[in-house]
Amino acid sequence: GNLVFVLLPPITHREFFSAYMLAGIVRGFAVGACVWLVSLYFTPLPVKHPVWMIVFAILSCGIMSILGLIAGLTSEKFDQLAAFQNFLILPLTMLSGVFYSVQSLPAFWQELSRMNPLFYLIDGFRYGFFAVSDASPWLSFGIALGFATVIGLLSFILLVRGYKLRT
Repeated sequence: GNLVFVLLPPITHREFFSAYMLAGIVRGFAVGACVWLVSLYFTPLPVKHPVWMIVFAILSCGIMSILGLIAGLTSEKFDQLAAFQNFLILPLTMLSGVFYSVQSLPAFWQELSRMNPLFYLIDGFRYGFFAVSDASPWLSFGIALGFATVIGLLSFILLVRGYKLRT
């Protein structure tokens, strides 16, 4: 009927949220660093702007961990959790210019891509590695930070209200 591991420990909602988000950031950053180190074996992949790359890596990991927390709080079954990944996260990621520059798209699709907050994460990360981007890195940073703030507040409100944590 309830999630004991969330309700039982003597920690605040802020501490619980921070722990989940920081754990997601550390895990994502560790996995990304390992993938990057393995890829260096196959091809040189220098980082042109390491500060931007690290900033966008942390933002990306934080956003994905917050989205995972929201998915976990709102899902009742494992299938719903998988649907969140398959029908929200994956399409937003693939339609955000991961494998192409949005400049190669027709004008309508360029504008649609620019409404996707994950576009700015990927574009900023690309700028950190290659010093090439479709949008200003400062604009990408601002939009990514704003998106992280909005979904962070949403997930924090869900935690404070105990949404689906108690029956």
